[in-house]
Amino acid sequence: MTESGNKSGFTGNQSGRSLKVKERVKTARKRTPQSNRWLERQLNDPYVKRAHAEGYRSRAAYKLIELDEKFGFLKGKKAVVDLGVAPGGWLQVVRKRMPKAKVAGIDLLPVDPLDGVTLFEMDFMDDAAPDALVAAIGSRPDLILSDMAANTVGHKQTDHLRTMGLVEAAAHFAVEMLLPGGDFVAKVFAGGTDPELLALLKTNFATVKHAKPPASRKGSVEWYVVAQGKKG
Repeated sequence: MTESGNKSGFTGNQSGRSLKVKERVKTARKRTPQSNRWLERQLNDPYVKRAHAEGYRSRAAYKLIELDEKFGFLKGKKAVVDLGVAPGGWLQVVRKRMPKAKVAGIDLLPVDPLDGVTLFEMDFMDDAAPDALVAAIGSRPDLILSDMAANTVGHKQTDHLRTMGLVEAAAHFAVEMLLPGGDFVAKVFAGGTDPELLALLKTNFATVKHAKPPASRKGSVEWYVVAQGKKG
């Protein structure tokens, strides 16, 4: 983990929060209390409003922006693979900051096309997926991003194990395919990367750090692992 006190490693007033009066959702007969709470949170989320204003498909774009501002992993990259791309907010950031890079993304869900991006609607765990992604960019990548998370079943331990299974698959893909000097960024759960996986990353990368960007909701259990400088 990062330093104690401010474990995320982020400092200053970066939350984007304001003191505006909170908006409330008008109730509807067919809407559940849970749906009302979700809608109210969306209406009052400054990152949602900012995403709409700046043309990003989701508030998740700001997680990648904030992580990049801290770790600088987007600069100079020429070939990028994005795992778990729907609805495409991270890809928009990549295209904006690295317009000349070759980019490929994959997700189980359909994703609206993005200029300059090759998209695959398939399971990353499919044996054919890794080779298809590398073939799409025409070379080994120098950056692999993963915002993948398993569909939750409501059991905390099971959900953690399912998502960490995806992170492990993404990490092995990164270790096998990344060019020397390349970087790997992936979503993990609170508690960080499992010991075995952390050992794998530390063996194969110059630096491995954990961070929680301000755009991650306060109650969210997500963190990100940032492994930089793939060893040759």
